[in-house]
Amino acid sequence: MSWLKDYYKNEVVPKLKERFGYKNINQIPKLEKISVNMGLNEAVANPKIIDQALVELAQLTGQKPKVCKARKSIAGFKLRKGMPIGVMVTLRGQRMYDFLTRVINIALPRTKDFKGLSKSGFDGRGNYTFGITDHTIFPEIDSSKVDKIKGLSITIVTTAKNDEEAYALLKELGMPFRG
Repeated sequence: MSWLKDYYKNEVVPKLKERFGYKNINQIPKLEKISVNMGLNEAVANPKIIDQALVELAQLTGQKPKVCKARKSIAGFKLRKGMPIGVMVTLRGQRMYDFLTRVINIALPRTKDFKGLSKSGFDGRGNYTFGITDHTIFPEIDSSKVDKIKGLSITIVTTAKNDEEAYALLKELGMPFRG
């Protein structure tokens, strides 16, 4: 069991229960899944970049990513329906907690000029999305073997009913928010 999952059960649950006055333990918000996406607009011109992104995202998450393909053709972008345009992975359970621990404790502190995550990434239903512009901040990636720095989008899906509950949950788990 991961350190973060133990911390959630022993420290976060009692704090959230007291703060929001939950009667039932199942009302307390928890992490459901984390979705990690890498959109690759360069893949239209260079299809080999998808293969490298698959390897790198697998190194980051410990799980095999899925290739995302274009749903429709867009002539202005020289994009045809069915062309690979990105990779994504959905993490649940143990891998989700391990990945979030690495993001909070290792990756985000290594970001240049990092002042905290914006609170504007909440969607109104208790989910939080933020982007990382440089995937080499993760120690699993060997920056000498990377020919193109890629960004990734991380969505944390919670069982919270609203943004206030989700913010309290993520703040207690150690997410570094601004202000």
